[in-house]
Amino acid sequence: MGRKLVLFLILCTAIRMQAQQVANLASPDKSIVLNVSLSAEGEIQYGVQKSGINVIEPSALGVLMKGHDFTRRMKLVTLAGPKQVLDSYQIQNAKKSNIHYQANQLTVSFVNDEQKKMDIIFRLSNDGVAFRYFFPWINGEEQVIQQEISSFCFNKKASAWLQPMSAAKEGWNHTYPSYEEHYSQDVAVGTMPPFHAGWVFPALFKTNGVWALITEAAVDEHYCASRLVNDSLSPVYRIGMPDPREVFTGGGSLPVNNQPWYTPWRIIAVGSLKTIMESTLGTDLAPAAILNDAAFVKPGKASWSWINSKDDYITFAEQKKYIDYAADMHWQYCLIDADWDTKIGYDSIKMLSDYAAGKNVGLLLWYNSAGDWNTVPYHPKDKLLTHEARIKEFSRISGMGIKGVKVDFFGGDGQSMMKYYLDILKDAAEYKLLVNFHGATLPRGWHRTYPNLVTTEAVVGMEMVTFSQEHANVQANHCSMLPFARNIYDPMDFTPMNLYKLTYSPCERKTTSAFELALSVLFLSGVQHYATSPEGMAMVPNDVKDFLRTLPDYWDDVMFLDGYPGKYIVVARRSGNRWYIAGINGGTTEKKISVDLTIFRKSMATLFMDGAKGELFSKSALNTAAQKKCDITMKVNSGFVMVVE
Repeated sequence: MGRKLVLFLILCTAIRMQAQQVANLASPDKSIVLNVSLSAEGEIQYGVQKSGINVIEPSALGVLMKGHDFTRRMKLVTLAGPKQVLDSYQIQNAKKSNIHYQANQLTVSFVNDEQKKMDIIFRLSNDGVAFRYFFPWINGEEQVIQQEISSFCFNKKASAWLQPMSAAKEGWNHTYPSYEEHYSQDVAVGTMPPFHAGWVFPALFKTNGVWALITEAAVDEHYCASRLVNDSLSPVYRIGMPDPREVFTGGGSLPVNNQPWYTPWRIIAVGSLKTIMESTLGTDLAPAAILNDAAFVKPGKASWSWINSKDDYITFAEQKKYIDYAADMHWQYCLIDADWDTKIGYDSIKMLSDYAAGKNVGLLLWYNSAGDWNTVPYHPKDKLLTHEARIKEFSRISGMGIKGVKVDFFGGDGQSMMKYYLDILKDAAEYKLLVNFHGATLPRGWHRTYPNLVTTEAVVGMEMVTFSQEHANVQANHCSMLPFARNIYDPMDFTPMNLYKLTYSPCERKTTSAFELALSVLFLSGVQHYATSPEGMAMVPNDVKDFLRTLPDYWDDVMFLDGYPGKYIVVARRSGNRWYIAGINGGTTEKKISVDLTIFRKSMATLFMDGAKGELFSKSALNTAAQKKCDITMKVNSGFVMVVE
């Protein structure tokens, strides 16, 4: 054991011995307990237990502002609470459509040496812990948060499933970071990220047999998006700020405000994998929807040519073919990608929009986020950089009947870049336009506050499978990881489901057709852009096409049935009275699972699996009234879908 680590552990033990408990709070069901303490040096700490088991060891709290220190020599002033917090809301872009949130809240107020106040607001629900800071004294004079020392200390034997943050200004045309890295899976806490830029949210841990998932919500235009950073061999993860280069041109990276200031919520979902997978904390803690009229926001599915035929086929004829394809599949949208402004032109896009409207299909158009944070040549670019430019462009395309925009290649996580994201969402809403962010940050619950944000990439998606055999080889493992982290709270534009083969790609798909079909149920996205080409769909049997024609556009409920991060997953989603069960195997050996049919209380089920003798699929009917369970063997890189009704 290194000398630095020994000294660190001795110091931590000394601080814990000196710390005096000042507050505690329990979840409504009493299973989660929070303890808040203050050391002799005035350092604030907290710890979290689940059913008596330590999940978060004593960990630091506090904020360092420019000119104001709220990290030490703090004094307790008051305790307010506990009080009950109740909230109910509807959402059509999440794992449940009607959500009820219940939590116990405690506000612990401290002052620093200047007698300036910092409130820490804690909330405990049955599925986790959340906390945020509030500075009521800020009024008129701009304040800057230089560092947030909030930390999460785990048992040193804990394991982690983490996505590394890529280094700013690197990658193709300097487009990093864009949350497009593969996960480090089941690694020891203290493992260093490969690019030394930290780890992105959500971050999954297993400690003392209990699962914990860390993320954030309520990031507004005054704050930056944060990340987790750690030191080698240390079980402590801290809130990290973005690279100073991750900014809108001329803007800043650090949080800044001149009004009474609530910081983002730090969220720790706690419990079993089932608890984590069925939790809704990522939207529970997000601000309520601010749109006066969200009737134009309609979830759905989209055809998309670029995933198959790339740049050379952004043509009038090709897009007309994909509009016809969407209409035949009863999908609501068709996405037209980069360079449409010159390869097709505004006038011809208007013709395509009118043609699509006649077939009940709406068009979505691609844009370059532009600015000087990347050197991407694709266009339209420089159309969205200012409010005036956005109003001009959004007014024009809205008048053409366009239903939404896909904005690509953002510059990272700085405060000014967060403001740019939100400015786009607000202006787009004024013209009733849906928004899809690509090459972008994790949305962190924004889809609740701004319902017109239908999806965001922030993932190594299907396009990478078409680019590189290396990505294709690990797709099954990667897809088996995503529901446990990236897609657990926020919509994800993976652009899934290649049912036949990779058209126009030198890569070989390693997953089976049944695996790909399962992604249509497994992955959550307000608009799901499917990767199967019209030519590929022509090879698919009619009963599978009919399944996709009637697949729900959003879900009412979720049930986690079985799984393990990066290995396999089986999830049930409900729409109305019908349940859809999807399972995939991302492991290296076949996986046998058993689905208990009695919990669904239905009379029949239809099961889609891989076909035999060259057939893409097999289909079988089950009498669930007589058959109490269904035993399924998922081969490597395979999966299944079951409809229970």
